[in-house]
Amino acid sequence: MTLVELYAAMGGDYGQACKVLRIEKLIDKHIRKFPDNDIFSGLVEGGKTMDGEKLFESSHAIKGVCANLGLTPIASLASEICEEFRPGKERKRSDPEVRSMIDEIMRLRALAIEAIEAYSK
Repeated sequence: MTLVELYAAMGGDYGQACKVLRIEKLIDKHIRKFPDNDIFSGLVEGGKTMDGEKLFESSHAIKGVCANLGLTPIASLASEICEEFRPGKERKRSDPEVRSMIDEIMRLRALAIEAIEAYSK
């Protein structure tokens, strides 16, 4: 499997990863580290209690990492959660809606990890 095929399998944007990381070797290096990144744990924890600060911080971190890696579907959902819990802004979504978004992020993450593991073999 090539990096381009990996990105197709993940539903990612290889072009975006190329714009940010510029060198295929760097994309390869950082995408292989993605499964071990623990930034998603804060999102899950925050979603259990609807801890606004934890949800904002973790979704902001996820948005940045995933945008840089070209994992745009995850970055987009994380951005929505980030804005939902941005300090000083009034919430627009219900707790079940936010939890549903977190579930979708985790589903997309699992699909990405599965594809990365297949790529890494």
